[in-house]
Amino acid sequence: MGESSSDGPSPHDEPRPEESSHEGPYDWYQRGLGLLESRSPAAAEQLLARAAAAEPESRSILEALGRAQFESGRYGSAKESFARIIESNPADDYAQFALGLSAARTGDLRTAVEHLALAAAMRPDIAHYGRELRMARARLEGGS
Repeated sequence: MGESSSDGPSPHDEPRPEESSHEGPYDWYQRGLGLLESRSPAAAEQLLARAAAAEPESRSILEALGRAQFESGRYGSAKESFARIIESNPADDYAQFALGLSAARTGDLRTAVEHLALAAAMRPDIAHYGRELRMARARLEGGS
């Protein structure tokens, strides 16, 4: 190997944007939210999973990760992400609702009804919570 600078990166080269050592969980979270908004949930999931690994207790990151997983059709993974939120805060109505919806998509109707019922009981003013609960109950009872 010669001594010319074209032989590879030197320790003084600037990192590529995707390799930036200055990026952290907050940056990945923000970029992931942007990808979710632009309807790129699979790409968002990659960034948000990295952020969740770095900040495993962050409710905001876990919620965004769960949304990305759900929107990517990865309902089992979404169910796990929302369950993690509920472990630390069982009174989170949105996480209860999202876990219920994710469970319904995986065919786990008993879990779906349980969590949708909790969400609907916590927030009876949110109509779609009750609507999804009624649909899951009907499916569980063999109505659809």
